[in-house]
Amino acid sequence: MHATTFLKEKIHAAFHNSSYRFEPQELYEPIAYSLSQGGKRIRPILTLMACDLFEGDIDLAIPPAIGVEIFHNFTLLHDDIMDRAPLRRGMETVYKKWDANRAILSGDTMLVMAYESISQVPLQYLPFVLTVFNDTARKVCEGQQYDLNFETLSFVTIPDYLNMIRLKTAVLIACCLKVGAIMANAPIAESEKMYQFGENLGIAFQLQDDYLDVFGNSAKFGKEIGGDIGSNKKTFLYIKAFELATGSLKHELTRLFDLRSHDTEEKVSRVKEIYQQLNLDTLAGEQIAYYLNKATCFLDLVKVNETSKKALRELTKEMLHRER
Repeated sequence: MHATTFLKEKIHAAFHNSSYRFEPQELYEPIAYSLSQGGKRIRPILTLMACDLFEGDIDLAIPPAIGVEIFHNFTLLHDDIMDRAPLRRGMETVYKKWDANRAILSGDTMLVMAYESISQVPLQYLPFVLTVFNDTARKVCEGQQYDLNFETLSFVTIPDYLNMIRLKTAVLIACCLKVGAIMANAPIAESEKMYQFGENLGIAFQLQDDYLDVFGNSAKFGKEIGGDIGSNKKTFLYIKAFELATGSLKHELTRLFDLRSHDTEEKVSRVKEIYQQLNLDTLAGEQIAYYLNKATCFLDLVKVNETSKKALRELTKEMLHRER
């Protein structure tokens, strides 16, 4: 087994050695800007870790790992336009730094680049990797559409929301783990367990993101705190608040989220107070723990040496303890 630091260095080196500076400059400059922001590269690292878990050749898994990461960043460019998000990883989003048209076109190009990278896998793996990736890409788009649908719905349930984040966020993490297992010739049953591990981990990860959007630190979180509240986004916290609030408190929540002209800073502050009054910080933590436990149960079932799972368990903890 390789050390996690070694796998991280492999991924960082792969991105560092790649050139995204072509012509026209107006198209590729936003791509280089987006991919150079880095982030923790969780998804490609998970791909290599899954491959390593089954004693595969991690060098063979680097192209699909990079492809999935480029795809992930492509979705962020478009998501930020739809969410009107000003910050991503503590920096201006592409559409804010340039404009929406360039963000759309650069994002489209990144999708092509993702497929170019994935297509570099050895031929015997390509049909299986493409099947998983294509299914994932479609589901991510379905999840984004559900998210957009929620903006115009007056009532969204917790199961509706959990299914949306499963599609929009969790399946991509699951894809990375399954692709890594495929690249190591893991048995089908074992690669499916890795997928289920990743899907539940991804749900917990997104719930944590919802939590941090309200209760996190902007400088450490890398995004604007209260952005979900300001845009009336129907997150777990929002839905649970309306489920639990009664009387005057529910009336106040309705007023705060109905008044789009309401002072954003005041709105975020007051909604956060209400969330805490309803004990939502604790309830969100319990929901995160529930899906983390489900994820861990699937990892427990994977038939490899327990020592080999140690690095993956440690990264899982790192993912779910981001400034909580």
